[in-house]
Amino acid sequence: MASKRNIQCEIRHYKPEDEDAVVSLFRYGIMEHIYPAFFKAMSNPDHMGVTLSISMAGYVLGGSSYFMALLAGGAWAGLVYYCCYEIYDGYLRERLRTDMGDIQGHFLDRPDSCFWVAEAVVWGRPKVVGMVAVVGRRQEKERGDSANGGFDGGDGSYAELNWAIVSFPRRRQGLGTRLVQTALDFCQECGLDSVVLETSSAQTAALALYRKLGFEHTFTHTNTHVHRWVTKLARVSVLRMEMVL
Repeated sequence: MASKRNIQCEIRHYKPEDEDAVVSLFRYGIMEHIYPAFFKAMSNPDHMGVTLSISMAGYVLGGSSYFMALLAGGAWAGLVYYCCYEIYDGYLRERLRTDMGDIQGHFLDRPDSCFWVAEAVVWGRPKVVGMVAVVGRRQEKERGDSANGGFDGGDGSYAELNWAIVSFPRRRQGLGTRLVQTALDFCQECGLDSVVLETSSAQTAALALYRKLGFEHTFTHTNTHVHRWVTKLARVSVLRMEMVL
């Protein structure tokens, strides 16, 4: 039997007929991070302490009722899950409203920008199983100072790497590396100085991939599309990474 790593995937430019498959893959690739973010948040010592305290309060106020203890603790866990959901769902809705709502105009019709998909034959039919995009920026970017570890030098041209997503059955086959490397090669051909990206703290596999390819963590922030208290309860942070080409 052939190894999974030998399964052929073609990486090509996005076509208009790929839209439904790309949007579906994008939706899955974003929303799948809700549960990892939730479990990571709930395993934080502060949240574990709050959960225990609320459960104990429910037990006492409920007249030594274990049901009330579970109900109170469950309500707190539900609130944390809601916050994690709102972060990723809010990001998804914002992206579908803007750049993902017009892939041709935002990526393929702009200089130094591109959008690729990975296509494989599944049950005798071609299927989009991966994606990645870059947006080139020629104006001077906001380079980090000594406080947030930014890079210096160059003329300010850079690319933003977006949405390196691979469908679940095609993971651990090297496809994510191929997609990102395709984007990096394109950026070098365009003469861009560096590549930057942002990813959430819950995306541990993506962070490992980017570090392996040579990206460095330069800055962390908590600015998302939701209220700050939601981000704080979800304990999700956004990591900015950069690679000098």
